[in-house]
Amino acid sequence: MKNVFNQFYQQIAGNRLAHWLTHLPAQLENWQKNELHGEFKQWQKTLDVLPQTEPSSIDISNGVTIGSADDIPAGQQKRIEALLKNFKPWRKGPYHVHGVHIDTEWRSDFKWDRLEPHISDLKDRYILDIGCGSGYHLWRMRGAGAKFVVGVDPTQLFMMQFLSMQHFIKDPAVNLLPLGVEHLPELKAFDTVFAMGVLYHRKSPIDFLQQLKAQLVKGGELVLETLVIEGDKNTVLVPGDRYAKMRNVWFIPSAEALVFWMERLGFKNVRVVNTDQTAFEEQRKTDWMDTESLQDFLDPNDPKKTIEGYPAPLRAIIVANT
Repeated sequence: MKNVFNQFYQQIAGNRLAHWLTHLPAQLENWQKNELHGEFKQWQKTLDVLPQTEPSSIDISNGVTIGSADDIPAGQQKRIEALLKNFKPWRKGPYHVHGVHIDTEWRSDFKWDRLEPHISDLKDRYILDIGCGSGYHLWRMRGAGAKFVVGVDPTQLFMMQFLSMQHFIKDPAVNLLPLGVEHLPELKAFDTVFAMGVLYHRKSPIDFLQQLKAQLVKGGELVLETLVIEGDKNTVLVPGDRYAKMRNVWFIPSAEALVFWMERLGFKNVRVVNTDQTAFEEQRKTDWMDTESLQDFLDPNDPKKTIEGYPAPLRAIIVANT
């Protein structure tokens, strides 16, 4: 793991993120010493024994597809599938690895298809994705032409899932760090910052929006995707103990309220480019994530409500500039 971080340090030492080196090595060293998950060593062993392959092609422009089944013996394909299942649950994807279909809980490609027409061209951009999960969208950003892509997500299983895909793709311009947004200094170095499915998990959404702004260059672009509710600029839902069985949901504003907050913080050209009701086709149980999913989170008698009686998940994409 240390080797992965050292490679990242070497890369940013020669680019516009060099000033991050004053904070980052100490943070990651502390993480390695004190905060490893109980199954981390087993995950690392699984990662270490993944077969080395030579994919006939890699497509990260239309999805994340690595090689084909014809590239490797059938027995090796079965081994890859068994090893990758050690990283369950797989939540964000899907991925295709030498004919193995990792059918993730979320069809994250649906979200990408909704937002891509509304964002600036990513060609040659430095990109930060906060709360990136296993990194599915990192690959799509790189496939869209990004020059350098960094994801941050503190969930260690997601990092191992990302590294398992990196094992096959081997693209040094795509990276994931096991950090939360609260660990980021004011980098002011990224052309585009993505924050998708994170805001409602933050206890202070205004502070969170300010942290996002602090990562962008002047004139940069924020792509924010989050839960919203219907209402005007004064409408905000503060759920009780749970929302759709999630414990850590703090604030769900209306899209109009969120635009108002962002404008108060100095974001420019703030616009809601998409709203979409989460559908069962987009979030569901699979062989790769076989615990509860969206269908279990909604009222069985009224799918327009969560199991707790709140409005069912409605998601908005908001794009803004600094």
